[in-house]
Amino acid sequence: MSTSDLTPTDATPFGPVQRIAAGVLDVGYVDIGPPGGRAVLMLHGWPYDIHSYADVALPLAAAGYRVIVPYLRGYGVTRFLSDDAPRNGQQSVLAVDAITLLDALGVDEAIVAGFDWGARTANVMAALWPERCRAMVSVSGYLIGSQAAGAAPLPPAAEQAWWYQYYFATERGRAGYEAHRHDFARLIWHTASPAWRFDDATFERSAAAFDNPDHVAVVIHNYRWRLGLAAGEPQLDVLEQRLAAFPPIAVPTITLEGDANGAPHPEPADYAGRFTGKYLHRTLTGGIGHNLPQEAPAELVAAIEEADSFA
Repeated sequence: MSTSDLTPTDATPFGPVQRIAAGVLDVGYVDIGPPGGRAVLMLHGWPYDIHSYADVALPLAAAGYRVIVPYLRGYGVTRFLSDDAPRNGQQSVLAVDAITLLDALGVDEAIVAGFDWGARTANVMAALWPERCRAMVSVSGYLIGSQAAGAAPLPPAAEQAWWYQYYFATERGRAGYEAHRHDFARLIWHTASPAWRFDDATFERSAAAFDNPDHVAVVIHNYRWRLGLAAGEPQLDVLEQRLAAFPPIAVPTITLEGDANGAPHPEPADYAGRFTGKYLHRTLTGGIGHNLPQEAPAELVAAIEEADSFA
């Protein structure tokens, strides 16, 4: 199938959603395509869910790939196995979740793809566990961070773009997100993808994932951890120390960016040197915003197939 033949299917069903115990989680995930096909793990961000990949997963599965799309901790049907588990959202724990899911599914190696939190998670996987990553497609490039880097002030315009991070640092912000999470997400969708004309059905299909009982706690922890306002789990300190050095990524990689991304994101020239393996960058035109997989699914399909050919 030519990628030019692919068109968004709006709010069509995507599934079935399966469940599997993996580490501290009971993970909800979609697993489609031939079981023996080359695995592609696709990771969503905030405030989005697995449906960002519905129009990417289906053609990849038809092309012979095994496509795995999990709900991150705090989203959809994914649940913690213990009430006592920390509702942690720090960058390394999301990558540990992804590696643990691959282990539970018996997948030794996968092409990893992501945007927003999902891109950062894919970056961490490729940096710390390159043997598990055949290739990577990362929207907005290299997103690994550290609490030390997060402590450095940015120019005023850049700080303003992170307004929600500072809102979430307050108890008012936590309570506001708890009370208005759907309206909050809709606002982010509009500001992060200003040219994307999604309909109500498309939004509500994803917004259901935010009703997860752990969603608010994980989201608030994620953003507070970045600013050093919340502690991570001590057993992850060694991973975070490695990530704080901004390790290079040697996994074959394609980075993508939309020309209308309204969310905070680095410039491609600023991160190109972080990728030391076979690498290329592509900026998509035509008003493509932050949720690139859902706004430009054909281009993401093509990038995943091209990155696979690099390996």
